[in-house]
Amino acid sequence: MSLFNEKYSELINQFGTSKKMVLSTAENNMVSSRMMSVIQIDGRFYFQTDRTFRKYRQLSLNPNVSLCIENIQIEGRCKEIGCPLENNEFLEKFQKCFPDSYKRYSLLENEVLFEITPTYIERWIYMDSVPFIEIYDILNRKYLLDEYKGM
Repeated sequence: MSLFNEKYSELINQFGTSKKMVLSTAENNMVSSRMMSVIQIDGRFYFQTDRTFRKYRQLSLNPNVSLCIENIQIEGRCKEIGCPLENNEFLEKFQKCFPDSYKRYSLLENEVLFEITPTYIERWIYMDSVPFIEIYDILNRKYLLDEYKGM
């Protein structure tokens, strides 16, 4: 197994099944962000939203997105893949991890499901109180661990 595959697999396992994350989208050079309930399946990230919302329009115009949680930044490409009810694996995990959101939104007629395929991930970590930046260049299958030294 390559170093990239090993490190990336570790990161995805540490992430787990679900997180509440900040999703950023853009339209006409204006960026907006909002908290989302996100499910991770096989290294891809999934969320649902209403097709009448601003973020839906933004995603239709620009599929480049970012997710952020704590010390992890994820960039990727987003695509609509149907409605939540058409994806049993997502629906099962979403219901278990976010039961209130499932009850309130998943069954609504306007709900759609999006999949984010990550292209680049950056994470700050500390080893013996020394800051490092981990870079996962997913498109090129490269991993880099760089000590941050500042100026």
